[in-house]
Amino acid sequence: MIPRWGLVEHFDAPADEKPVRTGPSLTAVHTTLVATAAVLGAAAFVHLIRYVLLIVNRTVLLNPWVAGIATWGGVAVSVVALFTTVASLLLLIQWLVSRRAAAYAHHGHDDPRPAWMLRLCCLLPVVNLFWAPVFVLELAQVEGRQNWLRRPISVWWAVWVASTAVSLFSIATSFTTDPQGIADNTVTTIVAYLFAAGALLLALQVFLGFERQPVERPSKRWLMVTAPEQKQPAKDSSADQARAVEPEGQNPAA
Repeated sequence: MIPRWGLVEHFDAPADEKPVRTGPSLTAVHTTLVATAAVLGAAAFVHLIRYVLLIVNRTVLLNPWVAGIATWGGVAVSVVALFTTVASLLLLIQWLVSRRAAAYAHHGHDDPRPAWMLRLCCLLPVVNLFWAPVFVLELAQVEGRQNWLRRPISVWWAVWVASTAVSLFSIATSFTTDPQGIADNTVTTIVAYLFAAGALLLALQVFLGFERQPVERPSKRWLMVTAPEQKQPAKDSSADQARAVEPEGQNPAA
C-alpha cells in the first residue's frame, strides 16, 4: 500500500497572457465623442433660440431677464462645447498614436513617424487638416483596411474642412455691432456648430471602423469562387458507326 503522506509540490498554472492595451479605451472615446456631439447640437439649438429672439426684438421689447439668459446661455454652452471638443481631439490623437504603434509593431517594426510629430501635426490648427487624415489613411493601409475605410475617411475629411471654413468665417464676423450683422453671424454660428457635430460623428464612424477588429486580426475578404465546369465525357459513337448500310425500307441482310 502506497502512503499518501509526504511533501507535495504544487505548480501554479500559467495565467493566460493578455495583450496590454495602451491609449484610451473604446468606451472613453465613444462616450466623449457622443457627449461632445450632443453639446454641439445643444449649442446650435441655443443660438437658434437666440436668433428667434433677435427677430422678435425688432418689433417687441424683450424682457431684460430673457435677453440676458439668451445671451449668457449662448456663451456658457459655447464654452462647454469648446472644452469638450478639445477633450475629444486629445483622446483621438492619443488613440491614433497608440493604434499606429500597435499596428506597426504587429508587422515587426516601429512607426516611421515619431509620436511627437503625430501629436504636433494633429494639434496645430489648419495644419491638422492636411496631416491628420494622412496619418489615418496610413493606419488603414498598414492594417489592410484601406478598401473599407477610404470612403468614410474621405467623407470625414471633406466635412471637417467645410466645418473649419465655416467656423473661421463665424469667428471673423463675430465682431460686428449692427443688428443685421449680429443676426447673420448667429446664423453662421448655428451652421458652424452643426458642421462641427457632423464632422465629429463622422470621426466616430471612422474610429469604430478601426475598433471593430483588433490589430492582431487583419481584415480578410472572402470571395466566392465558382467550381470549374466539368467536361461531359464523350459519348461512345460505336453504335452510330454500326448502322445498317441497307437502304430504307429494306430488311438488313441475313
